Amino acid sequence: MKIIILGAGQVGTSVANNLVSEANDITVVDQNQELLNALQDRLDLRTVRGHGAHPDVLLQAGAEDADMILAVTNSDETNMVACQVAYTLFHTPTKIARVRAPGFTRFPQLFSYDALPIDVLISPEQLVTEYITRLIENPGALQVLDFAGGRVRLVAVKAFYGGPLVGHELHRLYEHMPQVDSRVAAIYRKGTAIQPKGNTIIEAEDEVFFIAAKENIRAVMSELRKLEKPFKRLIFAGGGNIGKRLAGSLERNYQIKVIENDKQRAASIAEDLPRSIVLHGDVADENLLLEENIENTDVFCAVTNDDEANILSAMLAKKLGARKVMALINRHAYVDMIQSGPIDIAISPQQATIGSLLTHVRRGDVVVVHSLRRGAAEAIEAVAHGDQGSSKVVGRAIDDIELPKGASIGAIVRGEEVLIAHHDIIIESEDHVILFLVDKHRIPEVERLFQVNITFL
Repeated sequence: MKIIILGAGQVGTSVANNLVSEANDITVVDQNQELLNALQDRLDLRTVRGHGAHPDVLLQAGAEDADMILAVTNSDETNMVACQVAYTLFHTPTKIARVRAPGFTRFPQLFSYDALPIDVLISPEQLVTEYITRLIENPGALQVLDFAGGRVRLVAVKAFYGGPLVGHELHRLYEHMPQVDSRVAAIYRKGTAIQPKGNTIIEAEDEVFFIAAKENIRAVMSELRKLEKPFKRLIFAGGGNIGKRLAGSLERNYQIKVIENDKQRAASIAEDLPRSIVLHGDVADENLLLEENIENTDVFCAVTNDDEANILSAMLAKKLGARKVMALINRHAYVDMIQSGPIDIAISPQQATIGSLLTHVRRGDVVVVHSLRRGAAEAIEAVAHGDQGSSKVVGRAIDDIELPKGASIGAIVRGEEVLIAHHDIIIESEDHVILFLVDKHRIPEVERLFQVNITFL
């Protein structure tokens, strides 16, 4: 696929990193030559220096025969105009734009072929907000990812000593909870993937990914670790787009405090969020945290636009007694460095965003993609089409499907019904099949499985 990425910032670089490894023809456009040079030194792609919304720059980047434009610059206006130019002059089939300002996104009628011809809107701030919200709603989870409109969830937890299943074979999970259907999709032990089988023994500190219907998540978690009490008291460090969105979406059900360093911004947030307490101050001010009873806080979540401030404030909050601390971190090097430190959960905006973009790059009918393990693994929701004669999955039992090594089917959504995968379930046409792939390089093999014969090359 020929793809033009506008913007070589953190999102653009992360997208390029993921797509280049999948044999796509990538061109990156940016006005900063240093960023482009850094990309070219690391990745096999083309770069063009210039303004992404200018027709001559898009022409130089190869827009005449591009399959997709990904406009992810830091300017909403540039991204929107670039999609308009790509549509009007080059008839680019797929146009994806990063649009952050709520002033635009609250008017969906703007983004139609009669107005701004954008096929897909990406709001990293909104995606990160939803990601953190799911973590707060599921205490003890490391990741919570939605499929089938939220009816099915993939949850990652760390197995702890004392969990009923720890030290026992995996098949005991189904004996313990005969009325609760779930499936372990993957196990990571000391960073290495283990293919889960019935006789696999769960060990303490294992990172376990399981799939279950939304209403069964808490029951399955109780088998792997001691259940945590629901969160009540939350502090969001940073009142930017993400901090304000989080407070606004959660203030009805939780006791919320927001710490914002900019006095005018703090006053504005206080006016908009009547149920939240908004504090003007430094997120890493020890005296302020102590005054606000940090030791009785269930979650301290640092979401400023400064990685160092997020890391330091979260570490300080943990030291002062916060029950759970999370930090928003843009730099991959920082995420790796603090993974086993005092910060409970490091949140990468790029990882939260990349799945939404990959959904539109995948071949076959793939409706959801979640990037996992810093891009090494993926979970996808693919739709089965055709019949037994034209499809490699329809009309076949799960046991009879030739899945790539390291791939497993976790669940099937059939209409409104959620079916946790068992070996004898037969896939039907239009089923939504949820898969976990330990190695994302196997994606092309899965794509071919879900393409009907007429589309094979």
